[in-house]
Amino acid sequence: MASVIAQHHVEDFDRWLPFYKEHGEVRRAHGGTGHQIFRTADDPNDILIVNEFDSIQGAKAFMADPSLKEAMGRAGVNSEPKVWLCDEAESERY
Repeated sequence: MASVIAQHHVEDFDRWLPFYKEHGEVRRAHGGTGHQIFRTADDPNDILIVNEFDSIQGAKAFMADPSLKEAMGRAGVNSEPKVWLCDEAESERY
């Protein structure tokens, strides 16, 4: 499994979330299998997203999809995103 982890700030989380969900079709088209969204305790508009993919190739294709930047602009992303492409090494829940 691979993940695209992105951290950025949005103008308004409640306005951003429907745009993120709408763009889920694009994630699924590239092999997206799920996601997690985190908000920082100090600023609920500062978010970290973990998008899960079935392969590194799908994750890379998603990152290169031209609709991504446009969707982020419409959703109110107002900071330069920090993005990591990761290959899962281990996962365990407690």
